[in-house]
Amino acid sequence: MALQRSAAPLLLASILGLASGCQATPLSSPPSVADAATAATPAPDPADLTALLRIYVDDQGLVNYRALQNNPSQLKTYLRRVAAVSPASYAAWPPQDQIAFLINAYNAITLQSIIEHRPIKASIRDIFGVWKVRTHTVMGRQLSLDAIEHNILRRDFSEPRIHAALVCAAISCPPLRREAYTGPQLNAQLEDQTRRWLAGPHGLVIDRGAGTVKISAIFQWFGQDWTKAPGSGGSVPNHGNQSAVLLFIADHVNADDRAFLLTGDYNLSNLPYDWSLNRR
Repeated sequence: MALQRSAAPLLLASILGLASGCQATPLSSPPSVADAATAATPAPDPADLTALLRIYVDDQGLVNYRALQNNPSQLKTYLRRVAAVSPASYAAWPPQDQIAFLINAYNAITLQSIIEHRPIKASIRDIFGVWKVRTHTVMGRQLSLDAIEHNILRRDFSEPRIHAALVCAAISCPPLRREAYTGPQLNAQLEDQTRRWLAGPHGLVIDRGAGTVKISAIFQWFGQDWTKAPGSGGSVPNHGNQSAVLLFIADHVNADDRAFLLTGDYNLSNLPYDWSLNRR
């Protein structure tokens, strides 16, 4: 799937102003020499984040939060780098670098949100305002997790595979990847991550004997996003409203499962969502 911007992208300053409640930079203000120099700054190397994930995340995507809580310096260092990126730098990056940066920021902030509490909460939903109220410094602006996801990633990019990569610290979330996302590898990483999610018990469960297909509730919550995927204009018999989702899923499973999904001859429902913490 090709990475692409939305057909009507918003200027970064306007987006961040909306997301954080800050006033956007006037469009008539010319960029300064300093802004032009900053714009040439490449996307930060997330190698430190990858090193952290390799230590604290296992092959199932579960996190050793207690160990991370006892040694948070590496995570805090990475988040300081996220905060220090300028809007001008971000705006100059190619879309794949922007998406990778924002996914990494979201996942790192989620980890930090969990380990800030002693004792560690049983579920991220036990943290007041974790998605909408609590803000974090990203590109020098105060943004909530919801602002990163909904006001920038989902609004700016036609890329539904982000939902396989953004991890909200719950068992039923997609598994947390043991490496950070990077612009040059993003397409391959998102493809692999989507297939891995759907191959697990919280993404897709097909029971041919019972004639049922159960999918993650994430597909219902963000159903409109899958209409942006290539090939989403077709139709799956008996499942007109869910066709875009089912066609997307069919493109990321094995040949036998794909053939079955495209028949439409099954009852479709959502898997129960387990909000328990994705801890090991």
